[in-house]
Amino acid sequence: MHPGVLLERLRGLVRSLPETSEVEAWGHPNFRAGKKTFAAFEIYRKRPCIAVKLPRPDGETLLGDPRFFRTPYLGKHGWVSLWVDVPVTWKLVQDLVLRSHREVANRRTSTALSGTRLARGSKKARRTSGRARDPG
Repeated sequence: MHPGVLLERLRGLVRSLPETSEVEAWGHPNFRAGKKTFAAFEIYRKRPCIAVKLPRPDGETLLGDPRFFRTPYLGKHGWVSLWVDVPVTWKLVQDLVLRSHREVANRRTSTALSGTRLARGSKKARRTSGRARDPG
């Protein structure tokens, strides 16, 4: 998928979340919940990727998958990046972005998120909401 198409799809997902904004920082789009960045889209080493902030044990677990890598400069703070020029299910991207949003959002924003259709998902998604899962 073309990087521009991936970015637009990510923007659509972010727009569906409460109290989010997009800012240009460090030469690429960053997405914020309130004043805190929770996702970024960038071209790194000539490849498109999406970076998210996750709880440290979750991010460390994902680094065993070759689609993921420690985000440059921010990896020590719990950030991981996902290559999106390889086959990736959008469900995985959605799950990572939602979890990252919850990680940085304030309580009021998190409460607003829990009431959205996107956050509720299926019964299976609720049972596994503590882990990033790639169903495909």
